[in-house]
Amino acid sequence: MNELFSIAGHFIDPKTIENIQPLGNGLINDTYKIMLKGGTKPKYVLQRINNAVFTDVEMLQNNIEAVTNHIRKKYENQGVKDIGRRVLHFLKADTGKTYVIEDGKYWRVMDFIADSYTYEAVTPKYAYYAGRSFGDFESLLTDLEAPIGEIIPDFHNIEFRLRQLDDAITDDKAGRMKDPEVQDYVKKIKAVEERMCLGEQLYREGKLPKRICHCDTKVNNMLFDKDGNVLCVIDLDTIMPSFVFSDFGDFLRSAANTGAEDDPNLDNIHFNMEIFKAFAKGYLEGTKSFLLPIEKENLPYAATLFPYMQAVRFFADYLIGDTYYKIKYPEHNLVRTRAQWRLFQEAEACLPEMKSFLS
Repeated sequence: MNELFSIAGHFIDPKTIENIQPLGNGLINDTYKIMLKGGTKPKYVLQRINNAVFTDVEMLQNNIEAVTNHIRKKYENQGVKDIGRRVLHFLKADTGKTYVIEDGKYWRVMDFIADSYTYEAVTPKYAYYAGRSFGDFESLLTDLEAPIGEIIPDFHNIEFRLRQLDDAITDDKAGRMKDPEVQDYVKKIKAVEERMCLGEQLYREGKLPKRICHCDTKVNNMLFDKDGNVLCVIDLDTIMPSFVFSDFGDFLRSAANTGAEDDPNLDNIHFNMEIFKAFAKGYLEGTKSFLLPIEKENLPYAATLFPYMQAVRFFADYLIGDTYYKIKYPEHNLVRTRAQWRLFQEAEACLPEMKSFLS
């Protein structure tokens, strides 16, 4: 704990700190709340940045600073009240940067937004809130001139993911290509790969732009006040240039799935159109000032792209011997592949209804 006091002392006066306690159960970063003497609520959040995942912390923090400063300035110009609760704020350390390095570990401190809440449940109500919030978030950033780096290169590039799969098939490091089911999935994935690369094709043709996107759109990446009103979007580490398909499709991959991501019972897996409609309604409201017709008309494609892409990623990892995703049993990544492929099929079956809703 003395180490944490020392690290926090780069950002705030350590003599004012009462204690530092773990906060939440994040899978990527280690997070703590900082209590100040005389206070009854946390004042700051201390976080260790996982530089194994985010290898360029300088770019990461520059991205976040550019985005939060831009949103803050816009809110000031609009006369928005309580801005400190509407956008995240990161403190500068005694180094002049918004992070410090101690023993090879990267740390940052942000203001704690008191009396705020997150929700895990994905209901039509919260799907609508998510769509509106992430749409508004993108809209606020359409005129951001500061450069935003690609913090995880090719993160949502399906052509890159398919090349990774091709390498996995060729190398067959785990010796799993002899399995008839594996061969069947190779055929299925290959049969539709050309049309699933539509986004990248449109981008090369100059028809589809890249926007500044959140790239990790989940209900629990929003803060709400006690009355259920959305305060702000959080977890900004994955902000980067991408197609709007990233924020739209990635949310629905998890939120509209009636089963689990690794559900062994494929009969549990369906594509929830009520969630789709609620999220799409909010998203279209939030993005109406900038969304191009070609972006809007291909949102149903995005809803199919992301389960397809995740099936490709799980399948490639299975073929190379399960080196990226943690597994609980030997065929876990194959089970995940089956589940995501079923979701892809279910989403494709809903394409006519999705297109009709958006028309």
